[in-house]
Amino acid sequence: MAKQLKLSVLDQSPILSGSNASEALSETIKLAGLVDELGYYRYWVAEHHASNALAGCSPEVLLGRLGAETTQIRLGSGGVMLPYYSPYKVAENFKLLQTLYPGRIDLGIGRAPGTDPFTAAAIRYGSRVGAEHFPNMVLDLQALLNDSDPHTPGMENARAFPQVEIPPQLWMLGSSEDSATLAALTGLPYNFAYFINPTIRPDIFAHYRERFKPGPNCNEPHTALTLFSITAATEAEALSLSRSRDLWFIRLLRGNPGPFPSVEEAENYDYSAGELKIIAENQDRRAVGTPAQVKEKLLSLAQQFKADEIMLVTITHDPVARRRSYELLASVWF
Repeated sequence: MAKQLKLSVLDQSPILSGSNASEALSETIKLAGLVDELGYYRYWVAEHHASNALAGCSPEVLLGRLGAETTQIRLGSGGVMLPYYSPYKVAENFKLLQTLYPGRIDLGIGRAPGTDPFTAAAIRYGSRVGAEHFPNMVLDLQALLNDSDPHTPGMENARAFPQVEIPPQLWMLGSSEDSATLAALTGLPYNFAYFINPTIRPDIFAHYRERFKPGPNCNEPHTALTLFSITAATEAEALSLSRSRDLWFIRLLRGNPGPFPSVEEAENYDYSAGELKIIAENQDRRAVGTPAQVKEKLLSLAQQFKADEIMLVTITHDPVARRRSYELLASVWF
């Protein structure tokens, strides 16, 4: 099954404690080149704003560089927060990327703000087009990618250039039943952020498939499950590396995660009983361990969710350990 199940990467370009955004983006470029050589299927980069924790605020800009650093892996956004932007401009950006790197570009879109309310308002710069317009924006973007008439009245004759023979592959991203429903009704492949909402019921993809209607880009339902993972030579090493993410996640729940902490910082942190409970509850909802253990866990989750693809978020304070994690898993997967 591992040979049939596609394995991909989501990189949030984490800023490590003691480091900076420039080094975070340099590590993103290194990692993209590595997983391209290893045989991973997709490499997506995220969109976050006003963050000293995650450096990727503009996926389309970063993808322009990553395309030149790779040769075969699909590249995409995980994702573009569409309510902030004109669907026309997003279509232009990704058609241009597809022109530069034909057949390799994915456009993952989401509705979440990816930042605090003040920054979200600053990005919109007074625009009254908010998340409530997201379904219409999706339809317009879909039409503009396919050179057909947009949904919104007054935009019927709009066409986005450059024109491409095969449009970028449009994906719906989400972490709720609402996003699954919208993906189904618009005929889009669906990527569920299990690393954001690990409490979702396992039949979320069944909900999506039951409601799926073929669209201009996708005749059949298609799913990907994105989760947190660390692979190391020993289980003890993997668990030790994962303590950084445990602390970062606790800080995230408080609203200000900051740079990604070291293992030493995590080990010296005084966790409350409630925080320890949260960490313990999430341990079974990730894949952390040796190559064999991680492979077994991924296959189990894929079977449980009936996922067509698996996408991994791996963050360690040591960038060498992060790259090694993907290398070790590739050695037993491909």
